[in-house]
Amino acid sequence: QVQLVESGGGLVQPGGSLRLSCAASGSIFSIYGMGWYRQAPGKQRELVAVISGGGRTTYVDSVKGRFTISRDSAKKMVFLQMNSLKPEDTAVYYCMITTMYNRDYWGQGTQVTVSS
Repeated sequence: QVQLVESGGGLVQPGGSLRLSCAASGSIFSIYGMGWYRQAPGKQRELVAVISGGGRTTYVDSVKGRFTISRDSAKKMVFLQMNSLKPEDTAVYYCMITTMYNRDYWGQGTQVTVSS
């Protein structure tokens, strides 16, 4: 029906960069928004960045100026460019889309580890 597949996670040094990708497939219409969440050990899952159907973006304060969310609507893909990574960014990152009827779909999660 609907599936989200992520890629791009991995291990990087502090100050490094990663680009996460998420591709949606299946019967998807009227995407209202696409976003990225993350969950670190012992912490609640938090919204990192979201891009609305109209292209407006919102970021959690801790990543402003470092992360950029973007999309390719034709390909039903969403990206998260992460620069100047910090150890505090270490988490499992999940992509999510919201579609018609306020239906949410989630990716499987990809591990991002920032460590020396």
